[in-house]
Amino acid sequence: MADIYTGGDDEETIRLVLEKGLAVRNVPKWSVLRLALARSLHIATPPSDSLDRIEDRKNGSEYHLEQVTGRGLGSGADHEPRQDYDAAIRALLSVYHDTDLFADTNAYKRLLQRHIRRGLREFRTGWRVGHDFHDFLYQELFSQHQGSLAQEFSLTEELERGLTEIGVRGEIQKTLHGPRLTRFQLHLPDVNDLDRLKRGLEKLSFSLGLQEQGIFTAPTRESKVIGLDVPRPRDTWESIPGSRLAEWIASYDAKGGLPVWPGVDVLGEPVMLDLARAPHLLVGGTTGSGKSVCLHALLVSLLRGPSRDRLLLCLIDPKRVEFEAYKGLRGLYGGEVFSDSESTLCTLQALVDEMDERITRLAELGARDLAEAHAKGVEDLPYIAVFVEELADLLMQSRASEEPLVRLAQKARATGIHLVLATQRPDAATFSGLLRSNIPARIALTVQKASESKIILDRTGAERLTGMGDMLVATGQAEPVRVHGVRVMADDIAAAVTVFNEGAQ
Repeated sequence: MADIYTGGDDEETIRLVLEKGLAVRNVPKWSVLRLALARSLHIATPPSDSLDRIEDRKNGSEYHLEQVTGRGLGSGADHEPRQDYDAAIRALLSVYHDTDLFADTNAYKRLLQRHIRRGLREFRTGWRVGHDFHDFLYQELFSQHQGSLAQEFSLTEELERGLTEIGVRGEIQKTLHGPRLTRFQLHLPDVNDLDRLKRGLEKLSFSLGLQEQGIFTAPTRESKVIGLDVPRPRDTWESIPGSRLAEWIASYDAKGGLPVWPGVDVLGEPVMLDLARAPHLLVGGTTGSGKSVCLHALLVSLLRGPSRDRLLLCLIDPKRVEFEAYKGLRGLYGGEVFSDSESTLCTLQALVDEMDERITRLAELGARDLAEAHAKGVEDLPYIAVFVEELADLLMQSRASEEPLVRLAQKARATGIHLVLATQRPDAATFSGLLRSNIPARIALTVQKASESKIILDRTGAERLTGMGDMLVATGQAEPVRVHGVRVMADDIAAAVTVFNEGAQ
């Protein structure tokens, strides 16, 4: 009897890693399972029990502990020495799950399978065939450390030389490290140096070898001191795990509203915005910028947030990919994730009718908006958060969908209906003037051109971000804040759905 089982999608991932990723011959499949286990153990939250269910077992495979962990093996059939890692792996999993797995072999096998299948899923979703798999593994497994002191000194010296080359006199007074950037607090003795600095940022970036990535300036409260946010090498980045969302939500003091946390600022402090006050949000970024992960961070925030007991989610996913994990959610508006243009248009028109009915109802109650009605206890209508995963695809399928979206953007704020519209093609045809003028809150992830940044933010800058969840968040009330996104995994989504459903029962 086998110890570890995989499904058809797992086996396809193993095949691609062996043939396209590692590109070596005669390597056993279980070697990929070990890599998958290592990847899963780098994730702070335990794997979901949903990984016990294997949909496509027919095309899956079976493995024994002798293969995966080397249990009981001194040498293989080819007489090559093989080391027995079973006790070490069992000890690692015992510590990870805070349970004695030496006393329960069945639990050990079950948890080992979950970790392996989760690791394979991370390969499947995080690595793209054609990209360097070895570099992907390095980033996933070894890029969590901070840069060395020698690297810091080297970067400081290079920055000082670059400042001299663009004619800026200044003294670096302090160095602060964030998850991805180093902030240098630069004292400028002459106010004219500030103009020279801002004009020379592109040359300074070139001098430091930052390529498309840019150096951003940040104001400080000290006289004649400005912050310079300089990107570090990718192998020094610190990932922000999705488990942090639950921590931030638990420490959130205010009641009500729709608080969401897209990530942390450049120094690692959590950034929150209230979707109920936003009141709508545009999210744009090119393929691979982290747009979909950003949407998941917003959704997980809502599912765990203070208003989850009176929240409906209307999810529109023309690509039929990103919102699959939410299909079992009890609080789905219309009871499903909408993907085809006909049902989506009907749903948007139903939301407009809902909005009109709520406007009338709130007027009868003498409440300015839904939050006031909630505070007075005179009405318990739920918030409705409408997420459109790919606005460009929706409008391509049905241009008529724009009219109800515009009406909702114009009038739905007071009624507790809030839009989150996202696209990887930020252009004037997608984000029309009517939509942009009624949606002041924006999130811009990395884009290819300055003109695309202007479409999202009404200013340039997003074309110089570092990618992979790096974003500029603008609420319409202040300068955009640079945010590094939370890395939300499938387990984080599954846990949030469970929390929401249990509360909805």
